[in-house]
Amino acid sequence: MIRKVLLAVLGTVLGAGLFVAGSAGAQPAIAPAPAPAAVPQSREQVALSFAPVVRQTAPAVVNIFTRRVVRERAVSPLIDDPFFRRFFGDALPQGPRERERVQNSLGSGVIVSPDGLIVTNDHVIKGADEIQVVLNDRREFDARLVAADPRTDLAILRIDPGSERLPTLPFADSDALEVGDLVLAIGNPFGVGQTVTMGIVSAVARTGTGISDYNFFIQTDAAINPGNSGGALVTVDGRLAGINTAIFSRSGGSIGIGFAIPASMVRTVVAAATTGGRLVRPWLGIAGQPVTSDIAQSLGLPRPAGVLVNGVDPGSPAERAGLRRGDIVTAVQGRSVDDPDALRYRFATLPIGSQAALSVTREGRTREVALAVAAPPEDPPRETTPIQGRNPFAGAQVANLSPALLEEVRLPTLTARQGVVVLDVAQASPAARIGLRPGDVVLRLNGRDVRRVRDLVDALRQPPAQAWQVQVRRGDQTLNTNIPAG
Repeated sequence: MIRKVLLAVLGTVLGAGLFVAGSAGAQPAIAPAPAPAAVPQSREQVALSFAPVVRQTAPAVVNIFTRRVVRERAVSPLIDDPFFRRFFGDALPQGPRERERVQNSLGSGVIVSPDGLIVTNDHVIKGADEIQVVLNDRREFDARLVAADPRTDLAILRIDPGSERLPTLPFADSDALEVGDLVLAIGNPFGVGQTVTMGIVSAVARTGTGISDYNFFIQTDAAINPGNSGGALVTVDGRLAGINTAIFSRSGGSIGIGFAIPASMVRTVVAAATTGGRLVRPWLGIAGQPVTSDIAQSLGLPRPAGVLVNGVDPGSPAERAGLRRGDIVTAVQGRSVDDPDALRYRFATLPIGSQAALSVTREGRTREVALAVAAPPEDPPRETTPIQGRNPFAGAQVANLSPALLEEVRLPTLTARQGVVVLDVAQASPAARIGLRPGDVVLRLNGRDVRRVRDLVDALRQPPAQAWQVQVRRGDQTLNTNIPAG
């Protein structure tokens, strides 16, 4: 009905302003007299309204309230200072020096399964001790966390509605969205209660936002405010286009720049949670960079587009498909990609075990490459090991590199896949004091190659006389440092 009303209005506007194109002196054409307007037969014909869509979709959007107990110091940290103790002694407060404070937060969520499965943002429920879901009809349920994926900022909750079948939102094809499409944002901004706002799709495939590891978002000007996180971005035919996640704002309120995680990514995370399996993302095995205008000009390309491959992981699906350095990947499954974030997103939403079609430009010629979508292997096994003892690595947790671990911690593709990766560093530990960081890859220690965890452990058992010689890869840099022994 909304489409019919829009077409009728558009036809009236165009009919009233018809001109004949031609020479500079073209004159308005004489339009035929319009037919008498029909008397509106329904409320929808009188006024354009999204009320039918809202009635259909709003019951599937819920409010989420979380409760978290935070422990904080009850008195000044100066009490522990020996200088103050020396002068004030027993006059300083005694007893417990910590107190508990309840921290509440709110957000929104979307029911995607009638038996009580709800999707929301990971940042809405992160660290929560209690999660409560309030339905559109104000019924309250305790929720449990089924799965959380911080890399996409998505989380899956479950409530128990008994034998009742809850209203749900079906997934839209988010890849079919176009700039200018009308969308509705439904959520609980500032905790005022369920609210609906309307806008358009301002951009699709928005990357480079820095919001999450998978930077690929629908941008909208529908008003989104704190509390909308985890709520629904809905198409005018009542389908879930995305999960509202973040806004760009200088004041904390909406200025018309909001971002939503596309439904294609949401569907992937929900599917992994409902099958009870761990979310495993496909392994592509390349490193790349955007094709800038300078690169396009140097390669003789008509315009800057695609991802320039500058590294291929040995044994990866990309290598087996014949990709090599210097290739330019311009599309995945017919969907264009303009930077590494877009390429990673397009590949991450493909089902493992399927075949992907990549459009690749090589030496000025574009061809289609068939690539097997496979899970990254954990070869060698990670052998997660905490380092202890009197050595500069004490307090670090390390593991063997593998394609699976590379993807998990989002390290760049390494053409020579060897070394030991630092997973965690304890505060105030020797490892922290020498500047080790999670994601660092230890390559050499005291002149010995470190290919596996056992190599590092063996080298640490033999302290040098003067200094530890350490070589670490951090990002695309190789760092060499000497640490005094003893």
